[in-house]
Amino acid sequence: MDVQVWTFLLVGITFTIYIGIAIWSRAGSTKEFYVAGSGVSPLANGMATAADWMSAASFISMAGLISFMGYDGAVYLMGWTGGYVLLALLLAPYLRKFGKFTVPDFIGDRYYSNIARTVAVVCAIIVSFTYVAGQMRGVGVVFARFLEVSVDTGVYIGMAIVLFYAVLGGMKGITYTQVAQYCILIFAFMVPAFFISIQLTGNPIPQLGFGGALSDGTYLLDKLDNLHAELGFAEYTSGSKSMIDVFAITLALMVGTAGLPHVIVRFFTVPRVKDARLSAGWALIFIAILYTTAPAISAFARTNLITTVSERPYSDVPEWFSNWESTGLITFNDKNGDGKIQYVGDKEKNELVIDQDIMVLANPEIAKLPNWVVGLVAAGGLAAALSTAAGLLLVISTAISHDLIKKQIRPDISERGELVWARIGAVIAVTVAGYFGINPPGFVAATVALAFGLAAASFFPAIILGIFDARMNKEGAVAGMVVGITTMFLYMAHFKLGWFTGTVPPSSEWWLGISPEGFGTVAMLINFVVSFGISRFYPAPPDDVQEITEMIRYPRGAGKALDH
Repeated sequence: MDVQVWTFLLVGITFTIYIGIAIWSRAGSTKEFYVAGSGVSPLANGMATAADWMSAASFISMAGLISFMGYDGAVYLMGWTGGYVLLALLLAPYLRKFGKFTVPDFIGDRYYSNIARTVAVVCAIIVSFTYVAGQMRGVGVVFARFLEVSVDTGVYIGMAIVLFYAVLGGMKGITYTQVAQYCILIFAFMVPAFFISIQLTGNPIPQLGFGGALSDGTYLLDKLDNLHAELGFAEYTSGSKSMIDVFAITLALMVGTAGLPHVIVRFFTVPRVKDARLSAGWALIFIAILYTTAPAISAFARTNLITTVSERPYSDVPEWFSNWESTGLITFNDKNGDGKIQYVGDKEKNELVIDQDIMVLANPEIAKLPNWVVGLVAAGGLAAALSTAAGLLLVISTAISHDLIKKQIRPDISERGELVWARIGAVIAVTVAGYFGINPPGFVAATVALAFGLAAASFFPAIILGIFDARMNKEGAVAGMVVGITTMFLYMAHFKLGWFTGTVPPSSEWWLGISPEGFGTVAMLINFVVSFGISRFYPAPPDDVQEITEMIRYPRGAGKALDH
């Protein structure tokens, strides 16, 4: 069977599984819709958290970034891995013990203010929409190549699937769908890695093949460095980013992770605080499988790409090249008219432009793996994008139905009415997400990195200070969140979208040499300073709030979450 038949077959099977799970686990109450009834086992929640966490950026785009950026791309690997550890150890158990299943709910109660709750809702929606744009873009890229439709059409198909199981099943449906999606995405990511590692280095373990030697005795990374030097690219194993930008991006990704509302809510789907810790441990193991393999995939893909297309006559390009060229994600412009592909580091002479998001998806085709492996990777990419998109859309619908409607506008609303609003919110969220998926502000991982910067600038200080500083009051928290996310948003809009000047400024104009992806660190520090400073000019929180803040940091009674 050809690639398209295998793709239709495998994607069709996986979509049938997702829809079947959604029907089987449809939510009948708001608790099931919001937190899956708090009855998920730590192992299943660990898988679901890993799927929620490993988005299209992790599956599709991270290895692509490392392939093109080399050493510099490691900031994404370090930031996202370290961020999950930070979340699991520093925040998740305390938030779970506090007993509020959304970040705006925690902030609203901890800072005894509906204004704080509303600011948190706005921040959650901005962060989630920025993040979900990357997921929908990933869905469109997969469909564009493997189902031979436009990227826009691919986004519409993804919207329909996510809408079905998110609206019907809520968190209960999403959780069990994500368990299936984790199994599919990790299998789809690892199988090509095993094949290509054996093919290039003779070692079946990609992590070892990454540091191993090729058939001619040359080490893989030495070979890549030599290829880059010959073509005028920067050395694969050396970095060009400034130390301050590397630090800023890594820290922004780490603390942004700890502030992502769609990941935090996962720790409320288990019965106890102990289970939240266990599920965090399981999730870290499941995440590590992909994250330790990504650098190897990157090096394999880069090596195969260069050796396959560089200096090759355009009339003799392999089939995979033509297939991706038809999507518009690879473009060739014969500048010197010699009919050969000049893929070089000099932008003036370079004739080949490759979208970074295709590297993982094209990797099996470049390596001439069996067609079923190519179809499997397509199904895995869709699983990664859809699993995270569903979690983000639920955060948006919950913010509308629970934190706005129930908590502020109509406190007397019935459970049935709240559930209706949750589903209406999901429909609105999917529609807006689709628009941003069709018109994203960059490739997948960069778009997602901006979402982490926004989360770092807004939520992280408010959550950390809410847990560890009993003196932090509503005035400080609200001021910090507003200033932090506004600063990050304006910087991002200026240097990514060209607001204020009409054109996107060059990197030489970055403040302190820090890229938009790393500016979340600066905005976060501004948030901390503003929050702490403003809070000291206003009265301390009420005694009962201070007591709760002190209580959640101690293990007494931690076997069960507070139910209030």
